[in-house]
Amino acid sequence: MSGSRGLGARWRRRRPLRTRLALAATLAVALVAIGICVAAFFVIRFKLYQQLDQNLAQSAALIAQQNKGEGPGVYTGECHYLGAPACAQGVPADAADDPAKPYLLPVSAATRQVAARQLAPYYTSFTFQGHPARMYTTTFEDGTALQVALRADVAERGVRQAAGTLIVIGGAGILVAAGLGYWVSRTALAPVTRLTATAERIAATRDARHRIELPPGPEGREDEVTRLAATFNTMLGELEQSVTAQRRLVADASHELRTPLTALRTNAELLARADRLTPAQRDRAAQALGRQLREVTGLVNDLIELARDEEPQPLLEEVRMTALVTHAVDSARTHWPQVAFTLDATGSAAFAGVPARVSRLLTNLLDNAAKFSPPGGPVEVVLTETELTVRDHGPGIAPADLPYVFDRFYRAESARALPGSGLGLAMARQIARAHGAELTAQVAPGGGALFRLTFPEGG
Repeated sequence: MSGSRGLGARWRRRRPLRTRLALAATLAVALVAIGICVAAFFVIRFKLYQQLDQNLAQSAALIAQQNKGEGPGVYTGECHYLGAPACAQGVPADAADDPAKPYLLPVSAATRQVAARQLAPYYTSFTFQGHPARMYTTTFEDGTALQVALRADVAERGVRQAAGTLIVIGGAGILVAAGLGYWVSRTALAPVTRLTATAERIAATRDARHRIELPPGPEGREDEVTRLAATFNTMLGELEQSVTAQRRLVADASHELRTPLTALRTNAELLARADRLTPAQRDRAAQALGRQLREVTGLVNDLIELARDEEPQPLLEEVRMTALVTHAVDSARTHWPQVAFTLDATGSAAFAGVPARVSRLLTNLLDNAAKFSPPGGPVEVVLTETELTVRDHGPGIAPADLPYVFDRFYRAESARALPGSGLGLAMARQIARAHGAELTAQVAPGGGALFRLTFPEGG
């Protein structure tokens, strides 16, 4: 059994789906055609012999009237000619009463039982003088059975002709079904063929810009294969966006890392010749090297976080915004002593998420606000049941920059001289969306920038 299953599996692997569908359709049609032909054959055969049996019954009634009272014996024996009257003979129930003249038609125990009224009349087929014949055995006079026979050449020839015709029709139908099945399978699987070719082309070229061409059709009448092709195109679009974003991230990261790495190498080479520097120069180089190492470390961590784009589901717990916002503001006051942070926490929002990542989001928002605030300028943090707002009183966001503030590595003209890599806001929005929240930016009334974090519904 295992060997037959293995053979069937190898056959399925070697045969393409189109061929298997065509063969399956041909087999189904062949079974139906064979069933119809077999049924038609038996119906035709039944009708031909039914007509012959009716002729025998009529001949038996006529012969019974003509030979009433004559007793057992052969009444007529001319049926060895095709189209001749029926052969007929009377047979007694007791073999002792048989006439001296031999019978023309075969006599059996069943014939004696019909004569004795122990068995119902019946029809039987036999060979008479080398020709097919049909015989009817029925009751005649008391203790006698009447046997009537006719040549069955016409019926037999009709049955053979019907069988040959049905075989030809069935064979032709199977061949036509095979051709139509192959055409239908090829037409139905055309999108799958294109899908396979597109997938192979993408695997060979690693270019996700290819798409499957979908034939135009009536709106709302797409079949499963067309929907599969459309879904594959959608997946290719998502893959193309992902690959494009990955390449852009690599390109931007290499560009952003080039400057700090060059500065690191310069300061490292400078410190390597420390014997030629004054103590003040060595201190400045060491401090610059440490600062640049921290910047590069932070940039690399941000890049890793952005590249992973991980969802918060694996470590979900309740995020209590009041405690997180309070802690983030206290940390910002320590890190930015020249900025006046104010907190108005009138709500106690909570939702499922990862507190560490939400805390990173808050830190990025507060650092961004402090970076653009003038010395002594306030940063206003307001927490309600549904949202968190962070407002600074700096130069604000230019209308041309507003659509791009959350893009990776994007830095406005006014921010190019400030520290940072342009990843903080991009990471903040990524964390927000991973938690089902939404982060937006706008120009604050009266100047400055306003960032609004809307919490997820049902949080």
